[in-house]
Amino acid sequence: MKISVSSYSFIQYIRAGKMTQIDCVAKAKEMGFDAIEFIDIDGKTLEEQKENAAKIRKAAEENGIDINAYTIGACLYKDTEEEMQAEVERLKGQLDVAKILGAGVMRHDVCYQLGKTGKARSFDLMLPDIAKNARLVSEYGQSLGIKTCSENHGYIAQDSDRVERLFNAVNCENYGLLVDIGNFICVDENPAMAVSRVAPYAVHVHAKDMYIRSTKSEACQGMTRGGNYFGGAVVGEGDIPVKQCLGILKRAGYDGYVSIEYEGAEDCISGIARGYKNLKRIISELGDN
Repeated sequence: MKISVSSYSFIQYIRAGKMTQIDCVAKAKEMGFDAIEFIDIDGKTLEEQKENAAKIRKAAEENGIDINAYTIGACLYKDTEEEMQAEVERLKGQLDVAKILGAGVMRHDVCYQLGKTGKARSFDLMLPDIAKNARLVSEYGQSLGIKTCSENHGYIAQDSDRVERLFNAVNCENYGLLVDIGNFICVDENPAMAVSRVAPYAVHVHAKDMYIRSTKSEACQGMTRGGNYFGGAVVGEGDIPVKQCLGILKRAGYDGYVSIEYEGAEDCISGIARGYKNLKRIISELGDN
């Protein structure tokens, strides 16, 4: 397994104006990462995004670091066929951005909330449309040499059984799952059990650690679907069984990038650096197990 870092991990500094997306490239290289993953390339239009993607790729080449993945938001269920077709076309445009970046994987979300009427009332009612649209996106990605995937993310398509059903419904050789080992706790699932269910479908992995509490605290502000609380932690210092989860993925045959996605409240550079050190140690300890 090789270690990457998501540009989202630097979001504290980006929002504060201390860093830009392009600055993340040199910083990731300086910190020792094998690659960097980008989320939502800046730009008000697709053409601006493509221009910025070209600049970021040039910076990566100059710094001798790979761009391994591109992650974007998306909602593949809409109330009308026309709206869904428009979203599919938008994602195809984002795949063009991923191609310019040189990323071999693009993650897109699939759904963020339930509705009160029609198919939007449940995940399974929406699933056939979501799967059809994800398949169209993945087929275009295949023509570009880019694998597409969806993450256990967003409360609706987050449970391990739901993302497994999603994988099966899409049924495309070019499509897989981004397995975020921390996100399962947002729907109150045991991370190791959840990872063991979806590990065979992983094409990319996020190493995310979390604190989990039954009551709200300074470190835990987010609420799970079941009413517990969570907050970001340095990888290897929270309540997620990181080593166990990565061991499960390794035994399932996963040998790709593991990307740190740090969401903690402390200084992001410090949090990323400690997480990298911990993750490097954990992966080395897995050995041939």
